[in-house]
Amino acid sequence: MPKDSYLVGLIGSGIGPSLSPALHEREGDRQGLRLLYRLIDIDPLGVPPEAVGDLVRAARDLGFDGLNITHPCKQLVIEHLDALAPQAEALGAVNTVVFEDGRAVGHNTDVTGFAASFARGLPDAPLERVVQLGAGGAGAAVAHATLTLGAERVTVVDALPERAAALADSLNRAFGRGRADAATPDRQARLLAHADGIVHATPTGMAAHPGLPLPAELLHPGLWVAEVVYRPLETELLRTARALGCATLDGGGMAAFQAADAFRLFTGREPDAARMLADLTALAGAVGARN
Repeated sequence: MPKDSYLVGLIGSGIGPSLSPALHEREGDRQGLRLLYRLIDIDPLGVPPEAVGDLVRAARDLGFDGLNITHPCKQLVIEHLDALAPQAEALGAVNTVVFEDGRAVGHNTDVTGFAASFARGLPDAPLERVVQLGAGGAGAAVAHATLTLGAERVTVVDALPERAAALADSLNRAFGRGRADAATPDRQARLLAHADGIVHATPTGMAAHPGLPLPAELLHPGLWVAEVVYRPLETELLRTARALGCATLDGGGMAAFQAADAFRLFTGREPDAARMLADLTALAGAVGARN
């Protein structure tokens, strides 16, 4: 018999502005559930990202039903889990942990969340040559999603060359040789001059990490720009790109659709993803109006 009360949470850094608690609790209320969503922010706790294993164990011991995991812990958490769903194992990144019979099982809903958002928001975007900024946990997920959507080639740019190369290698193993390669930021100008679009998957632009992830002069109207950051919904990157006439996609859709998939994993109930997207848009707009 399904339960009617759940305790879940989010582990990450600088997550005070997260809308995840409101998204999950609102959907739980509408489904007649008592769902409590707690933030576990490593910054005020004064612990490093490597402490994620201790936090996961503590949450399990305290009776949590599951956790979301965000920057900078999506990859670090893996060694502390008992099992991985196939997609999380293929990605090497986890954003959702479900506690089942005393075991901690890792999943990744970022892939399906980004794919659903992109198909909805940029349905006709050309995908021959895509440049992705960022090769971390979110980067692995959105690169897989972009190739699944039909991108011919994804070039991963990261300040850490070995991280970009490792992601490109894993993508080529999963999708076939030649579908991905790696580059350092000094190659961005040449890459973007001939690219169809940019997927931005670094923390730059978040409330705690303001700014642009690349020089503004590298943007041009022939590019589409897809953002992973959703707080704020309009990042400096999107604002700059829109002013130039670029087609853009904010991070709200990915946030809402991955949350819907996580809600399903936590509760076994079917969420209304469109309703959760409407919630996110309303919540983000209300926050923006106050700031």
